[in-house]
Amino acid sequence: MHALVLMAADAAADDSVNLWGALGCAVAYSASLLATLDAFADLILARGDSPAGRLTPGMGMKFASKLIAAAIAVVSAAIVLALDDNWFAFTTLSIAFVVVVGIGVIVLLRQPKVTVRPPASTGG
Repeated sequence: MHALVLMAADAAADDSVNLWGALGCAVAYSASLLATLDAFADLILARGDSPAGRLTPGMGMKFASKLIAAAIAVVSAAIVLALDDNWFAFTTLSIAFVVVVGIGVIVLLRQPKVTVRPPASTGG
């Protein structure tokens, strides 16, 4: 038992990385990523449901609040990883976040804008 305590103490030395902190930051990155993609999906769906493809004020606020919350979580997690000198986790999580959000932006921009056309008259 004494050997296990010594091994745990060695693992917790100053030169080791805080794995619990990295795990928490990975969870923050993934939650932010899901919130960002959810905001993009809301925007795509709102374009089809709203008149002339424009956002209603409520949908705009919902979209913006998700993006702001995601940005706050990602920046906070990045600061924690940088302060912990966990550059591997910082780099890999940031690259993954930017790549997936970039793909989401490309999909968002490729969606055609929906315009509302007046109903055709039946000539009756």
